[in-house]
Parts: sequence; structure tokens; C-alpha cells
Amino acid sequence: MVRKAKEKTGPLLRTKRRNDGANSPVAPVPELNRLIHERMRLGIMSALAVHDSLSFQELKDVLQATDGNLSVHARKLEGAGYLECNKTFVGRMPKTEYSLSKTGRHELENYLGHMESLIEATRRP
Repeated sequence: MVRKAKEKTGPLLRTKRRNDGANSPVAPVPELNRLIHERMRLGIMSALAVHDSLSFQELKDVLQATDGNLSVHARKLEGAGYLECNKTFVGRMPKTEYSLSKTGRHELENYLGHMESLIEATRRP
């Protein structure tokens, strides 16, 4: 069975009934980047945003993650083009270094902008 992909539509502008009975528009909530929004992936992106690069072991220690968990999430971000991965050997030991790509940094900035907008909107009276 083949499923049709859902069409993406822009956020709808909803109306909200005011106390005086009139309708007023409610601003749409910005759509968050679901790839970055997951806790471990946001942690990876945030750690790399403040460092030029981090090794797999350094990320694992900072995020208190297991090898498997970190590996899966890093691979997803790498597959999306958000991370750059450089594998080398130090002696006979493999070393994996991660850094944010230009796209990854841009997407993280967009994500943070959306979060700031949500926070600001929630704090308004």
C-alpha cells in the first residue's frame, strides 16, 4: 500500500473570541525544527555551537550519553547536513571529531529564534 505524503500548508491564522464578543486574530505558532528539537540532538548542536569541534568521547561525556544513543543522533544530524564528521586515527585508535556545518549553524540559529519568539509571546500580558 502506498501512502500519499501530506501536503504541507502554512500555519493557519485562527481567531479568538475576545471578552467583548468580537473576534481577534491569534498569531500562528512558528513551526519548530523537529530534527533539532529532540533533547539529545539539541544537546549535540548546542555543545558544538560553542566549540569549533568535539570528539565523540567529549560529546559523550558532556551529554552523559551512551555510545549507541549518541551515535544514532549524530548520524541523523550528519545525514541532514547539520554536522560534519571527520574520522582519523591517533596511533591505532580511531578518533571521530564532529563540528557544525554552515547549514547546521544556520538551522540552529533559526531554531533558537523560534524558541525566543515563543518565550517572548508567552511572557506578554
